[in-house]
This record gives sequence, structure tokens and C-alpha cells, in this order.
Amino acid sequence: MDMRFIKVRAAVLLLIAAYAVSALAEERKLTLEEVLVLAQTGNPEIRALHKSVLGVAEDIGIARSFTLPRISFEERFMRTNNPTYSFMAKLNQSRFEEADFAVESLNHPPAINDFQSSFSVEQPVFVPKAHIAIDMAKKESTAKGEEFDRKREEVAFRVIKTYLGVQTAKAFVAVSTRGVDDAKEHLRIATARNNAETGLYSDMLRAGVALSSAEEKLVTAQKNLEVAKRALGLTIGLSESVEVYAERPRFEVKTIDYYYASALSRKDVKSLEIRYKNAENSLKMANAGYWPVIGVGGSYQLNSNHNPLGDEGSSWLISAFLRWELFDGARREHEKEKAKHLIDETAEYLDGMKKKVSFEVYEAFLGVQEARKSLDLANAALGSAEESSRLVKARYENSLSAIVDLLDVQTSVDAARANVINREGAYLTAIANLEFQSGTIMKDLSFQK
Repeated sequence: MDMRFIKVRAAVLLLIAAYAVSALAEERKLTLEEVLVLAQTGNPEIRALHKSVLGVAEDIGIARSFTLPRISFEERFMRTNNPTYSFMAKLNQSRFEEADFAVESLNHPPAINDFQSSFSVEQPVFVPKAHIAIDMAKKESTAKGEEFDRKREEVAFRVIKTYLGVQTAKAFVAVSTRGVDDAKEHLRIATARNNAETGLYSDMLRAGVALSSAEEKLVTAQKNLEVAKRALGLTIGLSESVEVYAERPRFEVKTIDYYYASALSRKDVKSLEIRYKNAENSLKMANAGYWPVIGVGGSYQLNSNHNPLGDEGSSWLISAFLRWELFDGARREHEKEKAKHLIDETAEYLDGMKKKVSFEVYEAFLGVQEARKSLDLANAALGSAEESSRLVKARYENSLSAIVDLLDVQTSVDAARANVINREGAYLTAIANLEFQSGTIMKDLSFQK
């Protein structure tokens, strides 16, 4: 009965393995560099923010439009017997006659139609606010670009974490498979000893339970691997799973001074520095409100009694203007004070961000050191556990140890193997996090924009 149950479990595992192989045949197998390249064009967050960058860049053209000429066309229709408008309409239509000077005609004119077509041009010559607005729009566009680059770094870091997660999941499957193999070997030994009447039947049952537990861990590890591969595909904008290579990437750890120096040029810091300059521009904008606006303009007008664009009468005019707002209810004074507060606010944010970045680099660097030491300790513990397992196995085969000792030491070996895998992934992730926090992740990965 027990052997039949074991055969059924083996058949289930074979089916799972066959499914995994089939799924793998349909998956794309990518290197870390290939995944990073795909993420920069396929990640939904990057694609969305790129559209935002393009939208902000259009503000430059909007601001520049206030310095360019405005050309307009207008068509009006009027029917009136108002003496003033009637007199004016006839003059514009070049239909004024001597009889129209009659008092009765002036006081009680008949209703008249007037189609007025006009083309007008206005060109600002001196518009201080417009030029400041152009500079502000350019700076905001640059700041948005730096923000976009920081998002690319963030996505790259997430891709690395997810990629390492897939590698870790693959390693867990390999470790779980080794655990199943070890458990099968223990069951074989226990069965052989029971058949030779040198061991207990209960030992064989315990070994069978241990094998079931190992197989359960393998099924869970395979499930986690499939989820991790699908998560990686999602990160780079795909709906299918992505397979990765088992070889771990190599990250070089530099001195902390290198990371400190680089962190001062981190993309989000540069973005805030640019916005600080724009806060200073807002004060210039408020001061520009005290200056007049100077421009020139002109128009050409057609008037007709019968139809639009008729040319019974035509006229033109050229003008220049100076518009100076002398009193605005103290609005400009409040705008100046608001701009000063904005400058102080941005300066505080910038100072706080620089301190925060320095702390994040410091914390991340210590995290790398901790992860390295933990990995070394995990490898040492694994070596001890495997040697202990070898000794206990030999003792059990020679009836010098109980089955419980063998199973306990196997549990320790499995835990030690899993711990090494976790520590390897944690160490590489810690290095990637240090590069992300210092803003060097793209450069250190030799990733080109």
C-alpha cells in the first residue's frame, strides 16, 4: 500500500515536471541586459511618464506663443435703424450720399444691413512676463526629464529585483529537488533495513512522511517559480512569463565615497534643483507685472450691404499700444510674497532631500556589508550541515543512529541550502539598491539610454 502511494506521488511529480517543461518551451529566455532594455520601452509606468514629459515640453511652445503675432479673421452681420450705426455703416460701405445729410434721414434712417469682414494682426513687442514664462517652461521640461530618468532607474531596480527573484525561485526548485532525492535515498535505506530486519517499520513510515513533505515543498517551489516568471514579464510590459538564465549577475561594490559623490547628482535631486530655480523665476514673474506691455497691430476691413466678404467699402488701420496696469488691488504685491514663500519652501525641500539621500546611501552601503557577511555565514553553516548529514547517514546505515537523527539533520541541510539561496539573492539585491539610492544604477550596469 505504501509503495503504491509512493508511485502515485512520483507520477504526479512527473506530470508537474512535464507541464513545467511544456511551459518553458513557450517562454522567452532573456539575460538581465535584455530584460532591462525591454523594460525601458515596455514598462507601462515608463511609457506613461514619457507621455507626460512630452506633454510638459509643449508648455514651451504655449509660452512662446505669447511673443508671436496673432492673426485673426472676423465676420459680423448687423441690421439696424440706429441713427449712429446706420450713418457709420453707410460710410464704411462707401454708399453715403448727399441726401443722407437730410435731417429726417439722419434722425429716422431706414433699416440697413452691414456685413463686416475684418483681418487683424497684433504683435507684442515688449512682454516681460512671456519671456520669463518661456524660461520657466524650459526649466520645468528639463526637471520633468530628470524625473523621468529617475523613474527609469526605479524600474531598472525593480526589474533587477524581480530577475533575481526568478533566479532565486529556480534555485529553490533545484534545492527542493535535491531534498526530494535525499528523502528518497533515506526511504530506500529505511526500506532496505526493514526488509533485512535490521531496522524498524516505523523508520520506513517516517522516511515516507519526510518524502511527502519534501515533495510538497517542491510543488510549492515550482509554483513560486511560475509566479516569479510571470511577475518579471509584467514588469517589462508583457502578459506572458519570462524565463531567465541561472547564472547570477556580477555586481561590483565600490567605496562609499563614490556613492556619496554620485548621490549629489541623483536625478530627483537635480529635478528639485531645477524647480528651485523656477521658484526664483516665479519672483521675477511677479516683478514683471509692474512693467507695461507694448505692441503694434493693424487691420484691414471690408463692408457690404449685401453679402459676406463684399467689398463695397474697404479700410485699414495701423496702431501701436502701451498697456500699463497702474493699480490691480495689490495683487502683484501678494504674488511677490507668495513667490518668496515658494522659494523658501523649495529650498527646505531641497535641503531635506539631500540629507535624506545621504542617509539612504549610508543605510544601503551598510546593508550591502550586512548581506555579504550573512552570505558568508550561510555558506559556512551549509558546509557544516552537509558534513553533519554525511556522518549521521553513515551512522544510521550502521545502526548507530536513529532515523529521527537522520531526518532532523536533513531538515537542517534543507534549511541551510534555502538560507544560502536567500542570502545570495539578498546580497545582489542590496548592491542593486545601493546603486539605485546613489543614482549610479544605469552607469554601473553600463546601460545606455
